Parts: sequence; structure tokens; C-alpha cells
Amino acid sequence: MAGNSDPLTPRAKLAVTAGKAVAAASRAAGRGSGSVIGGRVALKLDPDLLARLAQNLDCVLVSATNGKTTTTRLIAEALRAAGPVVSNALGANMPAGITSALAGGSDAKFAVIEVDEKYLAGVARDTDPKCIALLNLSRDQLDRAAETRMLAENWREGLAGSKAVVVANADDPLVVWAASSSPNVIWVAAGQMWKDDAWSCPSCGGVMQRPGDDWFCGECGFRRPTPSWALSGDHVLDPHGSAWPIHLQLPGRANKANAASSAAVAAVFGVPPQVALERMYQVQAVAGRYDVVQFQGRDLRLLLAKNPAGWLETFSLIDPPPTPVILSVNARSADGTDTSWLWDVDYTRLTGHPICVVGDRKLDLAVRLEVADQQFQVCESLDQAVQLCPPGRIEVIANYTAFQDLRRRVGN
Repeated sequence: MAGNSDPLTPRAKLAVTAGKAVAAASRAAGRGSGSVIGGRVALKLDPDLLARLAQNLDCVLVSATNGKTTTTRLIAEALRAAGPVVSNALGANMPAGITSALAGGSDAKFAVIEVDEKYLAGVARDTDPKCIALLNLSRDQLDRAAETRMLAENWREGLAGSKAVVVANADDPLVVWAASSSPNVIWVAAGQMWKDDAWSCPSCGGVMQRPGDDWFCGECGFRRPTPSWALSGDHVLDPHGSAWPIHLQLPGRANKANAASSAAVAAVFGVPPQVALERMYQVQAVAGRYDVVQFQGRDLRLLLAKNPAGWLETFSLIDPPPTPVILSVNARSADGTDTSWLWDVDYTRLTGHPICVVGDRKLDLAVRLEVADQQFQVCESLDQAVQLCPPGRIEVIANYTAFQDLRRRVGN
């Protein structure tokens, strides 16, 4: 526990100090938070630094394609009921960013860490987590992680025999396959709107049967496990069958699912569902997501959607037509340079909304909207798009770097 003797060697202390100095210099130069470059420098000086920083902390790792930043925030809020928390709240979720975050949490008892899917097994080895939350797996950044089943296999092998309590979504067959190698799993019925990455059985390749909310493989018998926690409308059902109301300022069904998983994680650390869920109400926005900002005399709600599953969830929470919608898509390295995923998104859900299109890949998106028979205008900038939108609040949906561009432009 925190408060034990100092685990850091002189070399580790030097690495932390150097990393913080580099991060501060990066911030001073206006190059962002500096957490990644600071972590890289620190790990160069002491490759075991992440493990050293984690050894006095009760760690929770959170990984998924969608929702991991928000869920990390919700879990961190819940665990603050039991002690100080350190977390990589800004989403720097590879080893350098994680190391940087932990280096800043000297008095913490808990570490709640968002982890990029590809790095989960390695970070789990280094941090010896008490709990790992696995939410979902779907296609994302196709040039970098083309095959979701390979990611599930990587998780499955990396977590085999882990001492961690794994809190896993029973409704995602890929997550269930990945978690099934772990000896201690708590299953949560968190739901799954996007099913197009799990039509074949991850265990044998057979065709999945999906009657209602259930799923199973007709060939090998791989099937949905019985959950002990469940999202049920606006409530979380705990293992005793008690229903706890979810009160969130964050919109949408996906965030209720994130809250259900977060309540299950909090319970691992002895925080009761009522306390955990009440604390989650404090979260209004996550790194700018869901924020409503004033820009050019208009209210813009900023929504992040990075991949087909994320766009599907986002469409379900925007205000009904004729609310105007601005869509922005980039394809820089942090987004994945392959935009073919645009063809997997059902843009007919935007019928009736006036649409403006911006971003580096606005023409790719325009072609897709044309095929989906949508009415839209291509704009050169956010400013132009806002001026063209009819009155009322505007929903702005963007993928990762496009979202960062928008936040800078609106001063958020």
C-alpha cells in the first residue's frame, strides 16, 4: 500500500526528475502536456520505472476500442471514495504516458490507468494490477490494428493466469474470448450496439447465433457467460439483484454501460455501488468530449467518434432533426490513415439533419454521404460551417485529431 518504504532507487528518482523536466520544457514550448516525451525520457533512463512506480499502488487497467477514457474517469471518481487516486486522465495511454502519470502521484493509493489495446499485456506485466476492465473490441485504425481477433488473442495470451480480477463485458464475444483465459472474471452485461466485428466465433471460426441479447457458437459451444452485474435501463443490477440508479451528466446508453462496468470495478475495491454511482455524477465532460461550448454566438456540443462502433453510439445521442450536424474527419497517424471504415457507418441515420462537412478528409466523407443519399455542404473551415448552419444548437462529431483541431479552434 501507499506509505510503504520508498520503492524508488536513486536511478529511478533521477529518471522521474529528468522526465518531469523534459515535460515542463515541452509545455513551455507550447507542444502539449509533455507527458509522452517526459515518460519516454524517464523510461530510457530506467526501463523498469513503470514497474517501480506501480509497486506500491493498487492498479486498475482499463482497455477497449471505445469508452476507455470515459470509463477511466468514472472509475477514478468512484475510487476516490476509498483514497487518493492517480490516473492518466488526459488519455496518454501507452507506456510513456502511463509512466509520466504515475510519476506525478506520490501520495496515491490507487492508480486507474487507461491502456491502449495493443499495450495491455505488457502494461499488465509491469503494473501487476489488482483489476482489469475490458469493455469492447471493434475495428479501429485499420492500418495499425487491422484484425480485432488478433487483439483478442493477444489479450487472451497476455492475461492467462493473471492474478487480477478481470471485469469484462459479457455481451462482446471478442472480449469474452479474451477474458476466458483468466482465472477470476466478473462478467457485466453492458450491451453491444455494434456487432459487425463478432459474427464469427473467435474460438473456432463458426457462425455466431444471436437470439435476442444472447449469443453462442452453434459449432463449438462457445457462448455468452452468465453476468453477475448488468445494465438495465437507467439502473445497475448488482450480484445480489439490487438495482442502483445511474445519474450521469454524460449522455447516452454507452456511458450508462461504462458506469455499470465502473461500479463493478469499484466493488472489487470495497466501494459500494450507491457510493460509486453517486460520485460518477461529478463527471461533466471527459477531455472535452460532450462539452457544450460557445462559438460565434452558437452552442456547439463536441462529440468524439473514432470508428464505426463509436459513430453508431454517437448518432443515438444527438438531438433529433432538424438539429444541424457538423462532421469532421482526418486521417493522420493518430487516427489511422485508412478511411475505408467510413463505408461501415450507417449515415442514413442523419437523414433530416442539415449536415456540414469539414476536416482533412472531407471529400472522402462527402462521397460516402452522397452514396447514403444525404443532404450536405462541404466547408473549408469550422467557422464557415457554423455560419451555414440553421439556428439552434449544433452537434459537432469528429474523429480523434479532428476533435483536437476543433477544441483548439473553439478555445476549449
